[in-house]
Amino acid sequence: MAMVDEPLYPIAVLIDELKNEDIQLRLNSIRRLSTIARALGEERTRKELIPFLSENNDDEDEVLLAMAEELGVFIPYVGGVEHAHVLLPPLETLSTVEETCVRDKAVESLCRIGAQMKENDIVDYFIPVVKRLAAGEWFTARVSSCGLFHIAYPSATDPLKTELRTIYGQLCQDDMPMVRRAAASNLGKFAATVEQSHLKTEIMSIFDDLTQDDQDSVRLLAVEGCAALGKLLEPQDCVAHILPVIVNFSQDKSWRVRYMVANQLYELCEAVGPEPTRADLVPAYVRLLRDNEAEVRIAAAGKVTKFCRILSPQLAIQHILPCVKELSSDSSQHVRSALASVIMGMAPVLGKDATIEQLLPIFLSLLKDEFPDVRLNIISKLDQVNQVIGIDLLSQSLLPAIVELAEDRHWRVRLAIIEYIPLLASQLGVGFFDDKLGALCMQWLEDKVFSIREAAANNLKRLAEEFGPEWAMQHIIPQVLEKINNPHYLYRMTILQAISLLAPVMGAEITCQKLLPVVINSSKDRVPNIKFNVAKVLQSLVPILDQSVAEKTVKPCLVELSEDPDVDVRYYANQALQACDQIMMSS
Repeated sequence: MAMVDEPLYPIAVLIDELKNEDIQLRLNSIRRLSTIARALGEERTRKELIPFLSENNDDEDEVLLAMAEELGVFIPYVGGVEHAHVLLPPLETLSTVEETCVRDKAVESLCRIGAQMKENDIVDYFIPVVKRLAAGEWFTARVSSCGLFHIAYPSATDPLKTELRTIYGQLCQDDMPMVRRAAASNLGKFAATVEQSHLKTEIMSIFDDLTQDDQDSVRLLAVEGCAALGKLLEPQDCVAHILPVIVNFSQDKSWRVRYMVANQLYELCEAVGPEPTRADLVPAYVRLLRDNEAEVRIAAAGKVTKFCRILSPQLAIQHILPCVKELSSDSSQHVRSALASVIMGMAPVLGKDATIEQLLPIFLSLLKDEFPDVRLNIISKLDQVNQVIGIDLLSQSLLPAIVELAEDRHWRVRLAIIEYIPLLASQLGVGFFDDKLGALCMQWLEDKVFSIREAAANNLKRLAEEFGPEWAMQHIIPQVLEKINNPHYLYRMTILQAISLLAPVMGAEITCQKLLPVVINSSKDRVPNIKFNVAKVLQSLVPILDQSVAEKTVKPCLVELSEDPDVDVRYYANQALQACDQIMMSS
């Protein structure tokens, strides 16, 4: 008898746990649905578990969200694709709840299941769900239905297709703005499944209604529809239907709509083709660059290089450059920052002469901007300009600005400059670097901020890798080693760090001759922090050095440190000794 009752156990436990007051227990049981379904078997899952879930009206959104997610991957547990339709009723219920994230997840799961269902099952089970939701009294159901049409439509019969298009048209004119919003944001997906003949007539008339909606939140979603529909239509239809809408939207009374146009304009240009772009979209873009809302100008400024690539250099110089000049002295620092992050990309588009005449003065004004982010955005993209105008001009005009930034009072600005130094060095070449930037790199080793000193040590290592050990031996090592006598122990510590970073690049010989004696000498320092850092550095040097040197020089020094009065020094010295022994054993 016990054997017969056994399979009932999981569903009984689930029912108990799903009615438990503790939300965590309810959540756990939902997360274990697949295990329970396996225990029950496919038939009992279909007949008992799924109906029970359909009736389960938990009031906790978290539990409902977990359920909507689990049901999306439940097809294997109910007996495969032919039985997938049994999962639709619980998900249909979840698509009508008030909490948005639960509805979205339910719609996502319905789409996932619908995409795997057979055509006749979609007609028999899935399309009725879409129609019921679309006719729901409560707006939540109608919102959810908008996300399902693109799954239902391809499998429908011709009369059903006509009905679905009509229903979608009604949703686009719903009384509730939330429903119209959902219809606008899903229009592109739905339109992609509709036949060309209906696309030009019905879908375009639906789209026209949405573009004239009185709610800006609906209109701004229609902007996204412009790009999606533009890709589906023939170029001439696109110019006839989509282009006037974009031009109107670029002058919309709501700044949010104009912001969306500024963000999407590049995609829209691709949809309408080069000729209409020049005639109609360039003036629209210029208007957005001069918009009175800073947010719109930021979005438009960020696309300036992409937009110029579509145009000929003459058009870019004639129409876009005057706006760029205005934006470079915009009252909003965020607009200037957005411009600075892309303006360098304009150099290859405009060519050498225009860059030197028109763009260089703008770069320089942005490099002197009071706002650090603007300056950094320029510095980080220097390589693009270098390719166009050559190093001589670049160094004459930009070097003073770089030196100024290297001594900026904001330490984050100094830090960013240090990080770009290896890139600058590789672009500017060794001769230029020695003259102009070498002294700066040494100066940073004695900065007041630890992050700068740390970055400066890393920077020296990257420069040694870039220009080679011989160059480093001449230009870096002597100056670094000089600084080990700095009276302040924190600066001496930075030098030890620099030595440990440089040693692998310099190789065994130079490390043994030049770097190791300095480290050994520092083990006699009076500050314990220096001594235990010596132990760490020696540990890092052992793999580079010959075994005989390690035995004769490094080990005795570590043994001495392991008997130091300071507990930390002893600890690190012992750690290093153990590491030394292991390295020697393995070699």
